[in-house]
Amino acid sequence: MSTPKASRPSGPKGPKESMGPKESMGSKDSTGDGPEAGSGKRPTLLDVARRAGVSRATASLVIRDAPGPSAESRERVRQAAAELDYRPDQAAQLLRRRNSRLFGVMFSAQEPFHADLIENIYAATEEAGYDVVLSAVVPSRGERRAVESLITSRCEAMILIGAREACTADFGPQVPVVEIGRSRNETAFDAVHTADEEGARIAVDHLVSLGHSDIVHVDGGERPGAAERRAGYLDAMRRHGLGGRARVVPGDYTELSGSEAARTLLAAGILPTAVVAGNDQCAIGLLIELRHAGVDVPGRVSIVGYDDIRSARLAHIDLTTVRQDARQMAKLAVQAAVERLDSGTGMNGEAREFSLAPQLVVRGSTGPVR
Repeated sequence: MSTPKASRPSGPKGPKESMGPKESMGSKDSTGDGPEAGSGKRPTLLDVARRAGVSRATASLVIRDAPGPSAESRERVRQAAAELDYRPDQAAQLLRRRNSRLFGVMFSAQEPFHADLIENIYAATEEAGYDVVLSAVVPSRGERRAVESLITSRCEAMILIGAREACTADFGPQVPVVEIGRSRNETAFDAVHTADEEGARIAVDHLVSLGHSDIVHVDGGERPGAAERRAGYLDAMRRHGLGGRARVVPGDYTELSGSEAARTLLAAGILPTAVVAGNDQCAIGLLIELRHAGVDVPGRVSIVGYDDIRSARLAHIDLTTVRQDARQMAKLAVQAAVERLDSGTGMNGEAREFSLAPQLVVRGSTGPVR
């Protein structure tokens, strides 16, 4: 969906809390620190900052419950706000947010497929006249912290990629939120995802068509889409009369989990003839570990991944996989948010779901059973 490209105000970067003597902009004494409660004059944020003895920027962070200020500063600001009966100007906050022309995107720095999505989100937001602010989830920085960072950046809309837990952040009623990778029954927001059950089914169908009947699934644990892919695998095995041979090996969406799953299968003594992995990273770890152990892939074991990340297409990997359409997923997510912004509905109204069809991409990691 295209709209004329708007100019983007640069705006100052988010302030950091000042420490020590530099933080103080006034005495903690109430004299001259703004109107007293009940005086008739509405107190301002600067009044609160002066009474608390902190900078205006620090007071703003505390009022918005944003990260940065120390516990002591937070206590002083909250006490000052209560004494002055300060109430934030919601209209001014909304105006500033509406003028930002920014989309906030939370993603995992350890997920290659998220990089593919981000590339396409940039293209879609650019076309709609918006820019992007990224906030990464890493082992030392969880989803809550990543989302809080986007909130402080005054983003007009949020796109959450592959969230592992229900988001409880207060975005406000005017900020559209779209989740990529989770189905409608897993989120209260608009949802864009691939039909993951169907994706796992077509992976099993492909292997059965090659004569395989001993097919194992290395799942994605509690990661987004994992339950659906696991259900699709089990359903397809039952549909082919192989329900009694179905086996799920615990895993997640990392190469390490694929390597560990391979070692588990090798230790069992009898390898399956085929494996459906939770995603491409898991499949690549599995493939490398099996080949390191001298197992021929696909001669002895066929492997199917999920996502179609770029490394799956490398000649030495050549991974058969179930493709998710990153371009269309990004386009739909941006479009859903822009439609809510243009209509002024924010997060009011029923949440919507956009489910995309998966596509099997056959490469060199699968072959006929021997």
